[in-house]
Formats: sequence, structure tokens, C-alpha cells
Amino acid sequence: MVHTSPLISSDIDAYLAEHQGKDLLRFITCGSVDDGKSTLIGRMLYEAHLIFDDHLKALNTDSKTVGTQGDDPDYALLLDGLQAEREQGITIDVAYRFFSTERRKFIVADTPGHEQYTRNMVTGASTAELAVILVDARKGVLTQTRRHSFLVSLLGIRRVVLAVNKIDLVDYDEEVFTAIRDDYTKFGRQIGITDITSIPLSALKGDNVLTASPRTPWHIGPSLFEHLERVPVGVESQSVPFRMAVQWVNRPSHDFRGYSGLIQSGTVSVGDTVSVAPNGATSNVARIVTMDGDLASAVAEQSVTLTLTDEIDVSRGDVLAHSFALPSVGDDLDAHIVWMHDAPLTPGRQYLIKIGTRTVFGVFDPPRYRIDVNTLAHDAVGILDLNEIGRGTIRLDRPVAFDPYDENRETGSFLVIDRLTDTTVGAGLIVGAAQRSTDVRWQMIGVDRTSRAALNGHRPAVVWLTGLSGAGKSTIANLVERKLHAMGVRTYLLDGDNLRHGLNKDLGFSDEARQENIRRASEVAALMADAGLVVIGAFISPFEADRQAARSRLAPGEFFEVFVDVPLAIAETRDPKGLYRKARAGELRGFTGIDSPYERPTGPELHIDAAATSAEDASNAIIERLRSDGVIGTQ
Repeated sequence: MVHTSPLISSDIDAYLAEHQGKDLLRFITCGSVDDGKSTLIGRMLYEAHLIFDDHLKALNTDSKTVGTQGDDPDYALLLDGLQAEREQGITIDVAYRFFSTERRKFIVADTPGHEQYTRNMVTGASTAELAVILVDARKGVLTQTRRHSFLVSLLGIRRVVLAVNKIDLVDYDEEVFTAIRDDYTKFGRQIGITDITSIPLSALKGDNVLTASPRTPWHIGPSLFEHLERVPVGVESQSVPFRMAVQWVNRPSHDFRGYSGLIQSGTVSVGDTVSVAPNGATSNVARIVTMDGDLASAVAEQSVTLTLTDEIDVSRGDVLAHSFALPSVGDDLDAHIVWMHDAPLTPGRQYLIKIGTRTVFGVFDPPRYRIDVNTLAHDAVGILDLNEIGRGTIRLDRPVAFDPYDENRETGSFLVIDRLTDTTVGAGLIVGAAQRSTDVRWQMIGVDRTSRAALNGHRPAVVWLTGLSGAGKSTIANLVERKLHAMGVRTYLLDGDNLRHGLNKDLGFSDEARQENIRRASEVAALMADAGLVVIGAFISPFEADRQAARSRLAPGEFFEVFVDVPLAIAETRDPKGLYRKARAGELRGFTGIDSPYERPTGPELHIDAAATSAEDASNAIIERLRSDGVIGTQ
């Protein structure tokens, strides 16, 4: 069964050609801590003769110093490569290994069992077609077994091997195996896992790993290797509708235009009618071009260039699909969210969302609930922390093509990326388009903002001053209001500190609380502008998405963003409230500019260099801008 071809030494090209023709199964091992995941994969590598002599020698040496099996080889050491893993005898990171048999190639991901490494387990499972879930025969189905099984189900893996490991430590007892199998099968039905193959084995001794063990004559099913060789591979990706995300518009000359990418699912043939999502343009496939020549048809996981019979608009990030089976298109998505970063998911903050080959901006609503992966309960929360999974709505800045994740894993998932650091902070599994409420409607009011503005004698506006603490925003805002009031302009000043004494006194200073602070302030500012006032607001408002949301509540030409710009060093020297000093001393956490970011405005109406401009001159510049834009008269 294990592949040790003589072609390796006699004809390496023939061996590689033979090897290339085999299909590939990606699978993961998961389960509770100490169930033997790393030992099992190490044993499989050993049985497949894929351990080099020097590695085997090192294994024997390491087994005597840091191993757990006495003088016997500790196969887990072949996977647990981190020092911390060897010292603790646990898996922390995801370890990938490749091996092959006569029939098939394999990539296996050894994933950690501890709850704090959930993100690592999710990463390993994201491309897997099968999961081997290990259970210690002495302990049975544990909470962590259920947690990993739920994650496997959530991530769309429908084929599971229940590996009842360490069967040798219960004297190969059939009743023990049967009880565990029945317990797990019952739980599997609750979470949608029905394709379960149960195998009793001993990863350490090799029972039922490569071949059937004489010590379990009561087991009539396959060994682990036999099952992995026989299970269908790639059936789902080819049976679902055709999808190809365009990665590159290939135009080497004026007489060739092709669209290159990886076929994510389905099949496509020359002559097929395809449409472009999200724009809806339609054409027919003229050629399927590859480096080895044209094809009549292509299938999932092939990289190709398609040419079309018509000159239509197709760009990077668009999705090509059969016209009779189109993906959904939308900009509000309902999704399960897996959070993977120390900083929590912050509703209202703008992130980069990468879906397929397209990257757009997105903002999360507060999660509807967090899933307790141990009990499957839904807990009400406002944020998601590291390794937590929840469900909620993400609102994108433009429509994208997508499928529900349980229908197509390739077009039903997305990555969440921090805009400032380019760090991947989360992943999403799309449930479908988010539903907007149709029960709440606008009540028509007889006196509109135009009538109020005419009565006031000037247009409404919101002047939004943003910048670091100590930049001088409040001082400038006070001067602006005093001067406008003297000119007969009806005004109101909204100051961030003052609002925290009343409207926002229930809010703290976490990222999400500060965003809610700004959301409320911007709603009040919009209402006052609707009343016809010129509103002056002074807020740190560190996040660009919050300021853009405030702008979106006003009509075009009514929002004036004023960036009061001052270097951090100068702001610290001013520090009238002693906040920077406390932040530097560790007494004040999450302070903007110290351990929380300030996102500089990208296109403010006014950019004031507060280090070189007096408050008096800054206030005059703001009033002049309002005058030049026709908000106030020339008085």
C-alpha cells in the first residue's frame, strides 16, 4: 500500500509524471488535548517510509531526551517542532505534512486541541475535505471533542473519521469502542455531521493505522490508510456551479484579451454562456487557454485563461459564472465570523474585506450573538475577542458576488484585514444576504430643513474638528462659535467631554465605546443640522470610518471635516488634563496616540497645522471656508 516506487532511483522524470497524476486529499486531525493527534500523523509518516535516515536518527535521540515513551520512539516529535510544544507535550501551531501511497497523495494538517488556539485549528480546516477526530478510548467524547466537531461542521467538512485512539490502553475492548461510537454519532447528527467512519486504533502501536489489526478482530471496517485512500476526493467542488474569480486581465498584445484565474468550482467548456458578477454582462467562452495549449473543458482547481466572444467589461475581482446558475450579489452580508486577533472586532470600524480576488471596505454591525463552541449556546455580546466565533452583519462599500458558504466554500468565505497593519484579523463564512428591516418607515414632516434654513437666514452645516488630544480642537471650536454667534448665525457647539456628562455618560473608552460615542454625537449633529443650525463639533474621533459615517448623515456640502494636525510630541507637552502622562505610565489603557491608533483624515475640507497656526487664525480660516462655500453670508 505504501508507495516506494523503484522509479525514484531509476527514472525520476517517470516517477514525477506518475506522481503528478494522483489525486490529492487534504485532511486534518483534531480533537482534545493528549488524544494523540501528532503521534498518529508521525506514525503515518513512519508507515509511509517518509522519514529520512537522519530524521529517524534525530527522532530516536530526541525521544530519549524530551519524549514521553521511554526508550520507544515518540512519533509526536515529528510534528511538534516548536520548543514550547516539545516542553509541554502539546500542539500549538498548525503543522502540515505531505505523504503518498500507491493510490493517492495527502496533505495533513495537525491542529492544536487547546481552546486558545481555535484560530489555528480553523486555519488548518479551511482547505480540508475530511477530518480525523481523535478520541482517547479511556476518556470518551469530551467537551473539546464536541468543540472541534462543531468547528469542523461550521467550516463545511462533511466527512469525518472518528478515530478511537489508545484502544490498547483499554485492552482492545469492543464495548468501549461501541459506546464511544454511538455517543459521537448521536452528537454528530445534532450538528449536521452524518458521514462518520469509526475506527479503533492505537497510533503508538500501529493497530489499524496501515492495515487491519489482529487485536481487533471484531472491527470489520477499513484501517485508517485504507479509508483515506478510498474516500471520494474533489467531488463537491466539481459538482457545484462554475465559478472563477478573475485574478488578472491578460492582454499581452492588442489582439488578445483573456481573463486569468483559478477555477474555484464547477466545470466550464468552450461555447458556454457565462456572465460577469456583479455587473451582469454576458458572453460566450471562445477559448480556454493554458501553458500546455487550449482545452475543450476545464474543471475546479485548474488555473486557466478564458477568452470571450464579446468585448465586455471584466475586471480583477469579478466572478465569471454560468448564466443559468449565477452567484448572489450584495453589499450587506450575514456571516459567521471567526476572530483571530488580540484586538477585538470593533463594530463601526472600517476593515478591508478580501473575498476571492476582490478587496473592498467593510464595517461590521454589533454581532447578533457569540457562539459558545463548548455548549453551542448563543450569547449576547457587543464585540468578538480573540478565538471567538459569532454571527452578524457586515456592510460593504460596494456589491460583491458570493454564494452561501454551505453551498460553495470558495465563494462563500472572506478574510478580514486591518487597514493600518495589513494583518489578517478574522475570517467570515457567509450565510447569505443580510435582511434589512421593512417595518420601520420614515414619518413625513411638514416643515423641512429648507424651510428652517430660510427662516434662519443661512444654510445648515456641521463643522467637525478632529485630531489628537491636546491639538487645540476645543479652543478653536469655541472661537468659531463665538464669532458666528456675533454674526447672527444660529449655532450649537458639541464637545466630546461635555457629551460624556449626559448623553454618553454610560460609555467607556474602549474602541467600541468610543465609536458608539461618535455615532451618537453624529446623530445629534445631523438632527441639529436638520433644524437649520451650524453645528461645531470637537471630537478626537480617531477612526476614519466613524468620520465618514458622520459625513454620510448629511447632505452633500453640509459636512466640513477640519483636521487639527499637531505632532504627538507637541500634543504631549500641552497635556492639560495629564492624560498622556497617565497613558505613558500605564495608568490609562487604550489612549489615542499611545496604545490606540489615530487614523489621519484622507480628504478633509481643511487641514490646519496647529503647531504653526494660532487658534485665532484657525478659527478665521474655518469661517472663511463656510463663507466661500455659501453656508453663511458675507456679513
